[in-house]
Amino acid sequence: MSAKYIFVTGGVVSSLGKGLAAASIGCLLESRGLKVNLMKFDPYLNVDPGTMSPFQHGEVFVTDDGAETDLDLGHYERFTHAKLSKDNNWTTGRLYEQIILKERRGDYLGKTVQVIPHVTNEIKAAMKKVGQDVDIALVEIGGTIGDIESLPFIEAIRQMRQELGREHTLFVHVTLVPFIAAAGELKTKPTQHSVKELLSVGIQPDILLCRTDRFIPKEMKQKIALFCNVEDPAVITAMDVASIYEVPLGFAKEGVDNLALKYLHINARDRDMAKWEELVHRVYNPKDEVHIGIVGKYVEYEDSYKSLKEALVHGALAHNLKLVVNWVEAEGLESGDQTVQSQLEANDGILVPGGFGKRGIEGMLKAIRYARENNVPYFGICLGMQTACIEFARNVCGLTGANSSEFDQSTPHRVIYKLRELRGVEELGGTMRLGAWTCKIEPDTLAYRIYQTPEISERHRHRYEFNREYEETMTAAGLRISGSSPDGTYVEMVELPNHPHFIGCQFHPEFKSKPLEPHPLFQSFVGASYEHGHTRREQRKAATVEMFHRPEHVTRH
Repeated sequence: MSAKYIFVTGGVVSSLGKGLAAASIGCLLESRGLKVNLMKFDPYLNVDPGTMSPFQHGEVFVTDDGAETDLDLGHYERFTHAKLSKDNNWTTGRLYEQIILKERRGDYLGKTVQVIPHVTNEIKAAMKKVGQDVDIALVEIGGTIGDIESLPFIEAIRQMRQELGREHTLFVHVTLVPFIAAAGELKTKPTQHSVKELLSVGIQPDILLCRTDRFIPKEMKQKIALFCNVEDPAVITAMDVASIYEVPLGFAKEGVDNLALKYLHINARDRDMAKWEELVHRVYNPKDEVHIGIVGKYVEYEDSYKSLKEALVHGALAHNLKLVVNWVEAEGLESGDQTVQSQLEANDGILVPGGFGKRGIEGMLKAIRYARENNVPYFGICLGMQTACIEFARNVCGLTGANSSEFDQSTPHRVIYKLRELRGVEELGGTMRLGAWTCKIEPDTLAYRIYQTPEISERHRHRYEFNREYEETMTAAGLRISGSSPDGTYVEMVELPNHPHFIGCQFHPEFKSKPLEPHPLFQSFVGASYEHGHTRREQRKAATVEMFHRPEHVTRH
């Protein structure tokens, strides 16, 4: 089966939400019974984002096959049922790496290797691969129209229309219609210039998604349509919303899916967004709120924890709760116990996420100790599990100086150490335990009660592991190893049976959570956190009432 293609580009400025736009269109098309796939091309020269700073690039999203990809693939998986892999995210660096390997092998038979046709052919081949066995493939081009590095990708999608025809290709352009406060009006000129730039490289957009903070009047839509050479209904108000899960409903209201089907000459069933509508209703009508403290080292840039936050949102929505995240900089907790209490006591639950490097570790250990000693629900992910083991070794087992060899090569107790198969490997890119791995869960554990199955598969991204030489000492002191790899090599999950809810996992469950299918670990953690916070608030309320009714507070007449 040959797929039809929707190409999503962006103009004026970056960060307009092309990824969310592509994911939302995919969501709508799935609701009409169509099978979709999505992919993203990133113009940078890095082979993948695996070695890039979280402050610059944000989260690295990991697929089942172990590909380290752009965070937009997380949006694609959360909004649709597409099964993504390394084929769904390509960078310029990876493309050129592949082309150079072919050239060195002699695959080009001595020809001069050029951007056209060799680079563009590789790009088209990648697009056609994700278009197999689906009705529609949505292709997002990263960056902004006019960027030099984006030109080979733009040329490739121009050629795709030439090869496949208009009935099989659709161009969606995301652009900006800003409101100028001093003038008191919306301005269309940035959109006009963006489309002009697109036309200069041979592409006429079919649909314009106009990002704005207010509705665009009919007359202004007509003006944009006239100057940009699109139909009036194809100028879409893509308005800012409080929840990203409202975006597909906003597009549905504007008829984006109807336009796509019309232009691509596809007959499909009526749209069914009932479950999505019910989800958004819960977003805006929670019964209460839950406060989760995330103690991390990249908290000043929230995109570093994009999937994590969304998974917490999904867990909260499962309980009809509003999530309130308190971002806590781990380094800021290192100054003293008073600081720890003041920053953490307002939270119903505490989560320590993944990360790399020594910075902030001592602050994380203090946060974990606070959660353990005060019976506050705790959830540790990857580094969060490793630091939980270090804290337990130091403060419960009495192993002074216990640490990870990542942070201290001379530690007397290497509770966490480098993966055995990576010893001697110094390269950073792709040298980790990556992708989906099976985990066996022990019966009669919190992990088993959460998953309700003895075997699971979760996605990993780590190069350090729990040192089983310390297993006997730590389990004797009360730590429970509740999940391991089938061969017993790796510790996958730990927990504290005598704590209301204290669990850590070496994998990244956030990568598999969806708004309509919340991950059980997040659902359980958020539920336990809310119960803890609710109980605590009720106790405080009762104490206040009791104090008010003491004799010294009774008004005498």
